[in-house]
Amino acid sequence: MRTGFLFIAMLLCVWAGKGWGFYGHRMINRLAVFTLPEQLLGFYKKHIEYVTEHAPDADRRRYRDPEEACRHYIDLDVYEKCAPVDTVPKFWKEAVAKFTEDTLKAYGIVPWHIQVMKFRLTQAFKEKDVNRILHASADIGHYIADAHVPLHATQNYNGQLTNQHGIHAFWESRLPEVFAGDYDFFVGRATYIDDVLAAAWQASESSFAAKDSVLDFERKLSLNFSPDNKYSYEQKGQTQIRNYSRDYASAFHNMLTGQVERRMRASVWMVGSVWYSAWVDAGQPDLSDLADKNKPMSDEERKQLIEENQKLNEQKMIGRQEE
Repeated sequence: MRTGFLFIAMLLCVWAGKGWGFYGHRMINRLAVFTLPEQLLGFYKKHIEYVTEHAPDADRRRYRDPEEACRHYIDLDVYEKCAPVDTVPKFWKEAVAKFTEDTLKAYGIVPWHIQVMKFRLTQAFKEKDVNRILHASADIGHYIADAHVPLHATQNYNGQLTNQHGIHAFWESRLPEVFAGDYDFFVGRATYIDDVLAAAWQASESSFAAKDSVLDFERKLSLNFSPDNKYSYEQKGQTQIRNYSRDYASAFHNMLTGQVERRMRASVWMVGSVWYSAWVDAGQPDLSDLADKNKPMSDEERKQLIEENQKLNEQKMIGRQEE
């Protein structure tokens, strides 16, 4: 237990600020497990550490795979000025025919990739392949969570177009790290989603509808804070970093009136529901005989993963820079 705790703590220091933040992605995947019905709950509880620890894997791939970045977002303001989004065909082939695949990938494909990942998870359930089930589950949780982030639905993803550089990590990493301990994550039971693509689009469109308030509120708030009050220095491991002050974070969080909590809650529920839906579409296979088949991570594997994360932390993300 002590070794596991230290492992999580070390990775947390390395990954603070990536995506929803290591903290946020881990929390969403972990909490999604407890939305599941009894037939799935036993399997996922047995593997809860895997889906938790591997929640950031998709972000790790962004440092080595040029195809990865576009799977995390969709810049809907390329196509529309405001919601609803009715100029982009929801089906991939129709969208490609209208805009070309290169254009779609240039501005993000997260709703379609969630559908792809749901298909992969369904196939893994059908084949009762534990490794593939867990890998797909961890990844699909990541993409669903990203689709719920307002700044994953705009070209101005880090405030770089409005002199608000850093707002990306502020909204999806700093605020959850400071305030998520007070959120209500009782979201109820996962339910079957018959059209995962439509649900993914709904998540992205609601993020698009929320992105203006994120940017506008922070811009207005910054007028009332001096740089000395807006930022503070905090210790992260052995490094002192500049971050948004707790007073500034609290003021921004209050202006958003629960927005971060709502988006995290929606993420938790949808992750659990898509896991459940893939299992149902696979024919509801009995997983009880698979619960003990995955090998726990060895100390050497843990060491290698930490070293890999440290190396990646020193490199630049391929594609857009969100920090």
